[in-house]
Amino acid sequence: MTTLPTRRLGALTTSAQGLGCMGMSEFYGSGDETESIATIHRALELGVTLLDTADMYGRGANEELVGRAIADRRDQVVLATKFGIVRDDDPTTRGVRGDAAYVRQACEASLRRLGVDHIDLYYQHRVDPSVPIEETVGAMAELVAQGKVRYLGLSEAGAATIRRAHAVHPITALQTEWSLWTRDLEAEILPTCRELGIGVVAYSPLGRGFLTGRFASAGDFDPNDIRQTSMPRFAEGNLERNLAIVAALRALAEQRGVSAGQLALAWVQSRGADVVPIPGTKRRTYLEENVAAVGIELSEEDIAAIEAAVPADAVAGTRYAEQMLPLLNR
Repeated sequence: MTTLPTRRLGALTTSAQGLGCMGMSEFYGSGDETESIATIHRALELGVTLLDTADMYGRGANEELVGRAIADRRDQVVLATKFGIVRDDDPTTRGVRGDAAYVRQACEASLRRLGVDHIDLYYQHRVDPSVPIEETVGAMAELVAQGKVRYLGLSEAGAATIRRAHAVHPITALQTEWSLWTRDLEAEILPTCRELGIGVVAYSPLGRGFLTGRFASAGDFDPNDIRQTSMPRFAEGNLERNLAIVAALRALAEQRGVSAGQLALAWVQSRGADVVPIPGTKRRTYLEENVAAVGIELSEEDIAAIEAAVPADAVAGTRYAEQMLPLLNR
């Protein structure tokens, strides 16, 4: 078993890179449970300790899958899951709940599906605009007092919300999208986290796989892939413009003898010792490529060249569909 460098998210120590498990159950086309479990096991062998799931991924199926994968190796895992997004039979609709009763109910359900007696890092997946954050985090703090949760996190929360939440109970980590083509947290949210000692868990650090260069056209996606059905950056017109960004990144990567995805991950890792990217994959091959990026050191010149090749304002399209945008950075 390999040991990776570690990083600190508040008071919590994790591997310098985690594994996002969402795509093993939903959203990015069909999955293969045997390969997914083998991927989780391989991640642990490679020294990855942080596994990320949520109760809404596959409507609980992803937590159950992760639970099966870690059943005989719980002590190797920093287990993170999330609550707060409520789904019904219409796949295009999403509700959000953050009331105290729901927090307790959701935690019990996650513990059951995961087959564990505690969650290491428990996030509110999206902030509920109808419930004061003090009520939500107060209920989450009760879970800590009961030993059901070790550390608390927020996902896609805005700076003012983070401050209010942290005043109720220490927030260990903010999970938010951060990559070369999603950098909106840098102006206000990131400085707030650093002021308060809150770590950042960067989801979609590879731009939902786009920055790897593996996609050249709309035909490369599964028909049920969420990127094609509800993400404007992958829509016709935007996709072609964004491919030019990837071409520039790939050219730089070739000069370094690494893949475009590895260079994109190395950039996220270079943002600070309080940043842990969680690239998602359901295949061991891509996992191994991602983990190898942990060893890539970037100079200031490298970083300047990468940011010139992928300017933050050059990306075409919003990161989510219009109806989802109000729930971001709330």
